[in-house]
Amino acid sequence: MDWNKTKTIFIVVFSILNIFLYTLYFKQRSDAQNVALIGRTSIEEVLKQDNITYDIPQNVKTKSSYISAKIATFTKDELEGLKDQSIMLLENDTTIQAKLTADLAVKDANKKYQFEHFLANYVYAGNEYTLWEVNETEQKAVFFQVAGEEPIYFSPNAMLTVYWNDEGNITGYTQKMLKSFSNYNHKDLLTPVEAVGSLVTRGYVKPDSKVREVKLGYSTLVQLQETQVFAPTWNVHVELKDGEMEDHFINAIEGKVIEFHLDPSQETEDPEVEEE
Repeated sequence: MDWNKTKTIFIVVFSILNIFLYTLYFKQRSDAQNVALIGRTSIEEVLKQDNITYDIPQNVKTKSSYISAKIATFTKDELEGLKDQSIMLLENDTTIQAKLTADLAVKDANKKYQFEHFLANYVYAGNEYTLWEVNETEQKAVFFQVAGEEPIYFSPNAMLTVYWNDEGNITGYTQKMLKSFSNYNHKDLLTPVEAVGSLVTRGYVKPDSKVREVKLGYSTLVQLQETQVFAPTWNVHVELKDGEMEDHFINAIEGKVIEFHLDPSQETEDPEVEEE
């Protein structure tokens, strides 16, 4: 057996195989890039046709993970340091219902809401909540608990609602929160432009609108008795042609649109997801 000749044949065969595999890889990569380019171009064309403008920052997260958390229970001992308020614990100690016993203005001397002071000085772990909405008609403000830096959208178990009276003094609040957060299953996210394009093609964003902001948060994916699982979710904040504002939510991994239907007897309820 001529070993040198056999070795040469093997080298030639493996070289041809490597060239073939590299060519196949390069073609697949080029095809994927072309598909992505075509998809992005199509989205931008759709937005242009509907006269939908957007101003989305470039430095946004491209990856995130699902998170899980448990419903927190409170004890009177840990709430003892909260001043100028009487507190009741409800729903198996998972809900704080507080009534303020001192006058505390909801606005400062410049007629601006001063929630930061209230959260820092009167609410347990107040720095874990971010303002979502002020309803001046009903004289209340809704805050969402944050996980890291992202808000948890419309979870009744991660919410703070503050109330005030006609004199402009805060009368009390209700609070629920989550604890023991865990991250798992890191995933690529839809880009903000892809999220907007998906909403437009499904008719959620009307022509002649302007996308003011696309912000990442979380929404309920699975709810068990004590533990909840949340999925990364894009909140698309849109200004309509008439100046009205709308918020839309889309699962940032699966691309499913999420609609929150509110029960008038509660601040929020769990979301419903549009099936593909």
